[in-house]
Amino acid sequence: MKKQILAMGAILFSGILFAGCSSTKASNNTEAMNVTLAGNPATADPNKGGDTNSGSLFAQTDEGLYKLDKNNKVVAGAATKVVKPTNGGKTYTFTIKKNAKWSNGKAITAQDFATSFQRQVNPSTKSQVANLLTYVKNYQAVQDGKVKPSALGVKALNNHTLQIQLSKPEPYLKTVLATSLYPVNSAYVQKYGANYGSSSSKVVSSGAYKLVGWNGTKDTWTYVKNPYYWNAKQVKLSKVDVQVVKDDTTGTNLFKGNKVQETAISGQTVSQFSNSSNLNTHLISRMAFLEFNYKKSATSNENLSKAISLILDRKTMTSKVLADGSVPALNMVPKGDATDTANGKDFAGEVGNSLSYNVKDAQKDWKLAQKQLGKKKLTLTMLVDNTTTDKQVGQYIQGQAQKYLKGLAIDVKAMPHAQHIGVASNGGYDINLDGWTGDNQDPEEFLQLGNGEDPVNFTKWSDKHYTKLMNEIDDTNNHTTSERWTLMQEADKYLMAKQGIVPLYQSTASHLVSKDVQGLTYSNQSGDALYQYASIK
Repeated sequence: MKKQILAMGAILFSGILFAGCSSTKASNNTEAMNVTLAGNPATADPNKGGDTNSGSLFAQTDEGLYKLDKNNKVVAGAATKVVKPTNGGKTYTFTIKKNAKWSNGKAITAQDFATSFQRQVNPSTKSQVANLLTYVKNYQAVQDGKVKPSALGVKALNNHTLQIQLSKPEPYLKTVLATSLYPVNSAYVQKYGANYGSSSSKVVSSGAYKLVGWNGTKDTWTYVKNPYYWNAKQVKLSKVDVQVVKDDTTGTNLFKGNKVQETAISGQTVSQFSNSSNLNTHLISRMAFLEFNYKKSATSNENLSKAISLILDRKTMTSKVLADGSVPALNMVPKGDATDTANGKDFAGEVGNSLSYNVKDAQKDWKLAQKQLGKKKLTLTMLVDNTTTDKQVGQYIQGQAQKYLKGLAIDVKAMPHAQHIGVASNGGYDINLDGWTGDNQDPEEFLQLGNGEDPVNFTKWSDKHYTKLMNEIDDTNNHTTSERWTLMQEADKYLMAKQGIVPLYQSTASHLVSKDVQGLTYSNQSGDALYQYASIK
């Protein structure tokens, strides 16, 4: 998972326009492109960043052992090939390309990968994405501080040979290595420590582009072609200028004026361009959901979360409130995220729709919650991103509660993306409108969000039976693929019955793309643009 719990949408903006930033293709074959991003990345440090905007940055500037090609297939990145594991699926040995180099011209070494993975798991790093390495040998002991990070099952055998030892087979490691796990420059980490990746001057890139002019707060920066990238000859764009645009109106005006060649759009703006050849839209592996703070007495009440879930008409939410092609959630796992190898059926479809709209049942649950809490009236604060989409969804939920659950008031509190992440991760909420973007093509990635023993569970919902199911799912040494699939279905149904998390809808990624742009492709999982495959006519 590439990503930690994420907030959604494009964020409201008072924008600064680029002057004369149309695409260029000069006589010297220089190609430049101008694009927008919904918000500022929280970090350029791939060991820490779990937000969507940082993920977009990593997709341009970082490359792991594997990568996604233009057809979204996993291929070799910094490694010479996609390897087959040995030792019963628990040992992977990679050879690093001799021409794999950092953007400063230094060789990318096996130690850079070892340093990165050890640093990501080190509890002092406070990584939001440490769990990406759960299956690596000694992961939990390192996380618990029982052994040093150097004990993690990752070792540089020499400058160009990296070995990863797993504690058990990992069904989706190939995808994680292609989309979520990157090296860090060992020398820069030693020099900058915790400040590594806090600005473009404190990070170097392993991917097709290097980061220029970013400092964590500035709303414009540039991805400049990395001349030392091993596959630089195939990268056509010499630079990509990025501008933070937090509302669709500004983005579409920039696009219509040819100031940008690509901009993300959301909500009802998408329907306005439904007949346009410039519209690129597709479902992605991203689930939006409500989290309840189970450290607080009111929001830890199961009947309360059930009542709120039951008053939400997800069809209305997606067709009327969002109107961007998003679809109602069926359960905790998005459609198309994983396929049953036995029969080719989709996981979400096999589990079925566990989320109904039933006002009468909701009111019964609300009365039970009132009685259990000893309160006739209750006011809860719901955090949302300061975006058009999130605020509209928040207002819909607020209105449904006011209409159908008498005595329950929900105050919608909108805040900037980075601030939202910080407040939510520290438990400063009653209800949180949040989301998760998957990378692993495995249902466990979404199911883990409800596991009380998992570091990504910030709600602190904890259920012994559910944790037992998750532990069995993780036990790939003793469960076949078929057994594991059945256990994941059972876990999804149980989580939905308890409403430990309340899924809302599966998101789409929608972009306006200029007809001058060729070859631009997007990750089917995250929706991130892959600019290294794009060119200008």
